[in-house]
Amino acid sequence: MHYLENKKTEAVFERIESCLENGLPFVIYRKPDQKELQAVFQTNKDLVVSSDFEETGFLFAPFDANGEAILIRPDEVWTGEYRAESSTKETDISFKDSGKETHVDIVKKGIDEIKKGRLQKVVLSRKIEVPVTKSPTDIFKTLLSAYPHAFGYLFYHPKVGTWCGATPETLVKVKNKKLQTMSLAATLPFIEGEDPKWGIKEIDEQQMVSEYIGDKLAHTMEHLEIDEVESIRAGSLWHLRSEVRGTMLPNIKIKEVVRALHPTPAICGIPTAEAKQFIKKNENYKRTFYTGFLGELNFGPEAETSLYVNLRCMELNKYNAAIFVGGGITDASDPESEWVETQNKSKTMLNIL
Repeated sequence: MHYLENKKTEAVFERIESCLENGLPFVIYRKPDQKELQAVFQTNKDLVVSSDFEETGFLFAPFDANGEAILIRPDEVWTGEYRAESSTKETDISFKDSGKETHVDIVKKGIDEIKKGRLQKVVLSRKIEVPVTKSPTDIFKTLLSAYPHAFGYLFYHPKVGTWCGATPETLVKVKNKKLQTMSLAATLPFIEGEDPKWGIKEIDEQQMVSEYIGDKLAHTMEHLEIDEVESIRAGSLWHLRSEVRGTMLPNIKIKEVVRALHPTPAICGIPTAEAKQFIKKNENYKRTFYTGFLGELNFGPEAETSLYVNLRCMELNKYNAAIFVGGGITDASDPESEWVETQNKSKTMLNIL
């Protein structure tokens, strides 16, 4: 890996534009609450795949754990500071009801499976395609300004495509065997001057996720602690979150921890295998990298791993952006309300575009 090179921000973005034009893989990102941008450049078009998560680079992995986890090899790493432009103003978006019937039907099926006792929770999503007029770089800059507390990124590989997002959810961070993750669930719209009023459905959903993470990690940890639940704001939405910390057993490798956690109940369901099967059978599109995970793998001077769940993201091509929205379904879910929740969530990315 080349040494970190500090560059002027304009130079970093010029290099990004050049990579997009010439079909060379890169990722540029900013960690939550930081000003520094990191850009990782691979100097050829090879498709590098991580086999055991022991490599070094930037990882971009799909929802399906059997799919290939792409690695951007850090041939060059540039850093630069990004000063956020004025934040995006919320615009009144007129929603179309196309896809409503299909989504409501899938939610009803999910609730039926839960009532039959086959599932406790399942996360169901849909894909919305919209025309796009902004460049990937401009979309990325808008995301950085709008979501300073999220992990913001722009990823490109000629054999994979262009993805961009600002995710509020950590999958896992590991440094010297010390692990951090989070239990994140439930959604309410943010209303200025009002605290979120959580119902039983949201509180139970978050509790379910916390217990599940505790159970899944138990065999990989020397000790594990899960904090009290708190309300956190992510742009125009509220979520419930508990921080999770632990120390890995000496013989445990990062891949085992990732495989224990992914896919989390926040993006798949409980029990995982059954929820995943239901999603594959009933969602009428392939998620690919939406609800996968991405981030630094054994990276930097302290060989840190810092992975995030690929939520609040979009896939870009020349003319369109595909955005993805979903919600957690439990036995307390109402299909109409779940549809409204996906409409509210779609504002997040539609505002950026």
